[in-house]
Order: sequence, then structure tokens, then C-alpha cells
Amino acid sequence: MAKRLLLAGLVLGMASAVVAAPKRLELSNPADVISVQRKVQCSRNDSEPVVYHFSGEVYSRVEGEPDRHLFDAQGMNVRQCVTVTDPVRGKGFRLVSRELLLYTDPRTGAVIRTWNNPWSGKTIDVVHVANDPVNQRPSFPITADGKPVPFSGTVQNGRVFMPAVIPLWYTNPMAGDYQQYVGNQYHSMEMFDFVADEADLLDASKPRANPSVAWVRISPWLPWMEMQGRGGVLVFNAVGQTLPDGIAGLPRVMRDEIALNYPIYTTPPPVDDARPNDTSWTYFKRLTDARRAEAKAAAK
Repeated sequence: MAKRLLLAGLVLGMASAVVAAPKRLELSNPADVISVQRKVQCSRNDSEPVVYHFSGEVYSRVEGEPDRHLFDAQGMNVRQCVTVTDPVRGKGFRLVSRELLLYTDPRTGAVIRTWNNPWSGKTIDVVHVANDPVNQRPSFPITADGKPVPFSGTVQNGRVFMPAVIPLWYTNPMAGDYQQYVGNQYHSMEMFDFVADEADLLDASKPRANPSVAWVRISPWLPWMEMQGRGGVLVFNAVGQTLPDGIAGLPRVMRDEIALNYPIYTTPPPVDDARPNDTSWTYFKRLTDARRAEAKAAAK
């Protein structure tokens, strides 16, 4: 009798364990792939703010001379997601965000306000990256051409690795109307490598995965550097992660700068934000146009 009761208890215990086991997201299921993407980018909870922080270095690369370590960098992105549904493509999500990148002194870590250009000898005002907004198109389990969304990544030793390469080639917002004839297209590339713990990422009961990220960017000179056509590129290299404490988890140098000059960056844009995306070039053009208008008005 005692043995039968013991066996019954074991069976009930095993059954309870099976019932209690969390649902696992399957990377072969397009709907689950979207859930995984959403956990990496933000949260499965609608309108939950998520903050990414990243830090690294910025180098110049000019043919015929050694690479130079120009700046360090501190960056952040504050974002949120919302569920969207398409009658054909299924249930997906949309991400809205703002991003800030500060150029800092490699020796002191302080935000730099002016920069001595080693090629021209000029002292130049630094314009940090303050892009608002940086939103994404909605993502769905079915692509625009009607195919199931595949999982792009690798699962190995309890971790999930998800690379993304983004080539950029578009009309330079600071150039004229004849770029197809004379060149000067904006030509850049961004490379992201996201890493998350398999157990957290594929646990359907957890809305967030708290991933880490590596970011590399190869781009033309920044417009505020006033390089005037000099050959060369910039190489950005940074690493970071999402912050469980949000804005409060940012380094002091970023929190102080946000409080002083960028207070709107404590929260993401509204989920229905319909503004066109900002880039470092459109942001700089807007500042330059405003300064020129002020100077013109003052001269009258």
C-alpha cells in the first residue's frame, strides 16, 4: 500500500512538473521567431521602455597613413514596442526609439565640445549624435513577399548568437540633386551581433531577454569634421547591453549630459510616431540650416 501511494505521488509530482514547465519558443516557428526578435529588440509587453547602452572607440582610416584613435564614444537608445496585426502577414510588432551618441575624450572620458582637426589644423565645434526618431518598420511572421520569416542565428552552448549586417546606400541629405551623375551617395555599413542566454530568450513566459550587443560601423567622415573631400573613413567599434534599471543604469557622463542637453531622451517616442527617421546627417543639416538662418536674420 505504501509503495502504491509513493508511486502515485511520484506520478503526480512528475505531472505537475510537466504542467509547470515553461513554454519554449521554437526557432522553426515564424510566430516564435518574431517573439524572439521582439525580446532582443525590446519587450513582449507593449509600451515597456527598454534602454540599450553601448560604449567603444572611433578610429580614422586614411590610405597611406596609420589609423588614428580619434574619440571614445558613449551611446544609448531608449525604445518601446507595440503589437501590430496585419490580416495577411499575421501578428507582429513595431519598434520606436531615440538614440544618442556622445564623443568623449579617450584620456579623461569627458564629453568633448571642440575638436582639433589633425588634418586641417582647425578647431571645430563637435556635434554629437541625437537622432529622434529612429523607428523600424513593423515585423511580421510572414515577409512582404509572402514567405515565413526564418531565424537568422546560431544556438551554441546555451547561448543564441544573432548577427545583422546593414549596408547603407542612399541620397546624401546634404548634397544636391545630381548625385547620380557626380557621386557623393551616402555609403556606410553597420554590423550588429546580438547575444542572449538561450534559457531566457526561448522562455515564452519571460517578456525580456536582456541581450548584449556588439556594434561596428564603417562610414564617411562626419559632416561637422569639415574634411572637405579628403579621402578616408571612420570605424566605430562598441559593445553594450540592455539595462535592467533603464536610464538610471547609464554611466554618469551620459545621465548628466541627458539632463543638461537632451531631456527628451529619458523616454521613447510614442508608439504611433509617424515622423521620418533622423540620421546624424539630417540632424546636422537641420542644425546648420538653423544657424545660417539666425546669422542671416542678425545681419539684416
